[in-house]
Amino acid sequence: MAKVLVAGVGMIPFAKPGNSAPYDEMGAAAGGLALKDAGVDYARVQQAYAGYVYGDSTCGQKALYRLGMTGIPVVNVNNNCSTGSTALFLARQAVASGAADCVLALGFEQMKPGALGSVFTDRVSPFEDFDKVTDEIVGMPDIPLALRYFGGAGLSHMKKYGTKLETFARIRAKASRHARNNPLALFRQEVSVEDVMNAQMIWPGVMTRLMACPPTCGAAAALLVSEAFAKQHGLRTDVEIAAQAMTTDYPSTFEARDMMQVVGADMSRKAADQVYEQAGIGPQDVDVVELHDCFAQNELITYEALGLCGIGEAEGFVEAGDNSYGGRVVTNPSGGLLSKGHPLGATGLAQCYELTHQLRGTAEARQVEGARVALQHNLGLGGACVVTLYRQA
Repeated sequence: MAKVLVAGVGMIPFAKPGNSAPYDEMGAAAGGLALKDAGVDYARVQQAYAGYVYGDSTCGQKALYRLGMTGIPVVNVNNNCSTGSTALFLARQAVASGAADCVLALGFEQMKPGALGSVFTDRVSPFEDFDKVTDEIVGMPDIPLALRYFGGAGLSHMKKYGTKLETFARIRAKASRHARNNPLALFRQEVSVEDVMNAQMIWPGVMTRLMACPPTCGAAAALLVSEAFAKQHGLRTDVEIAAQAMTTDYPSTFEARDMMQVVGADMSRKAADQVYEQAGIGPQDVDVVELHDCFAQNELITYEALGLCGIGEAEGFVEAGDNSYGGRVVTNPSGGLLSKGHPLGATGLAQCYELTHQLRGTAEARQVEGARVALQHNLGLGGACVVTLYRQA
C-alpha cells in the first residue's frame, strides 16, 4: 500500500442556512483552496470524490466543473453525517492502492433551517429500524428524532454512570472557547456552563438547545497524493494518513437495547480499534482529536468509544479538563460541530482541514503544542463511522 499524504486542504467559512452561496459555488471554492494550498493545478487531479447529503444526483460534477472539465472519474458520495469522511476514505483507498496518485476529496452542504427530515416520503425510510427501537426504548414522540437518538444516548449514560447534565454543558462551553479562535466557525461567541444550562430546555433534564449543533452550510476539501507524486512535483510531505477504518452497524445496535449503541458507540469503538492496530499505537499516543459532537452527549460517549478514557469515566475526564488545552488530549480545537457548525457533507473534510493544520503547526491561536498524532472521528447514524489517524510524516 502506498503512503498517502495530505498535500493540500481548503475550507470556507461556515454559515447559517440562507446566508451561504449555492452549493456548487461553495464546493468549487473549497476545492480551489485545497488545490492552491497544495500548489497543484486541477488538470493533475486524476479522480474526485464529492460528498453531500441534501441534493440531486451529480451535484459533485456541478461543483467540480467550476474547477475544470477534464474527463476524470467523479464519484458522488452520500453516507449521512459521515459523508465527508467517506469521500476521504475512498480517496485514500484510491491512492493507497495505486489506482491514482492525485485525488481530490470534496464535501459541501446547502442546508435548510430546522430539524433534519426525510426528502422522500413515499417509500420506506432507511431509519425505520432505528426509529422503531428508539420508540420502544425512549418514547417521547413529540421530540424530533435526532434529539431522541442522541439525547436518549446521553440519558443512558446518565442512568448507568450517574453523569450530570452539567457535564454536557461543560462540553458545550469548551466548544465555544475553542471556536472563539476559529475564524471559519459559525458561532464564535463564548458561552459559559451557566449559559448552556439556562438555555431553552428541549428535553427536560436531558438536553438544552445549546447542547445541539445547528444546521449549517459550508464546504471543505483535501487533496491526497502518493509519496512518489509529491516528490516528483515538489509538494509538501509533512502530513500522512497513517491509518483509516470505516465500520457500519453491528447486531448490538438494536439487540443491546441501549441508545448509546443505537447511535453508533460500537461502530466508533471498532473503527478506532482497527485504526490503532493499523498504526501500531494506542489512544494514549494521540495529541489532538476532532470528533463528531453533533450533540454534547455524543462527544462524551465518544471519549469512551475512542479509548480516550475508560468506560464510565467520561465525566471525570471532562471535570479534570483532560479534553482541552493543558489536559491529556485536546478535543475539537476547531470548536467542533457544536460551534463550528455541521454542514453534513463537509464535516469530515473540515475535520481533516483542522487536523492537517494542527500537524503542520499552522493552526495559529488554536495550535496544540507539540501535536504529532491526530485522530478524526466522523459518525453517520444509520450508519457508518470513519476514523482516520494522521501523523507528521
